[in-house]
Amino acid sequence: MKSDFKGNKAHLPSKPCVVCGRPMSWRKAWARNWDEVKYCSGACRARKNPPPAHG
Repeated sequence: MKSDFKGNKAHLPSKPCVVCGRPMSWRKAWARNWDEVKYCSGACRARKNPPPAHG
């Protein structure tokens, strides 16, 4: 099965990362759970709950 996608990301949906705010473009790997995707990377996923500051 061949895709019609020609590499133009301007036509793909995007949304901001909840941690850093950078825009994330839709990826084929996220096709099944695009609504649940919240983080742009593993680093942002690790920083989702920062430890409380003592002071």
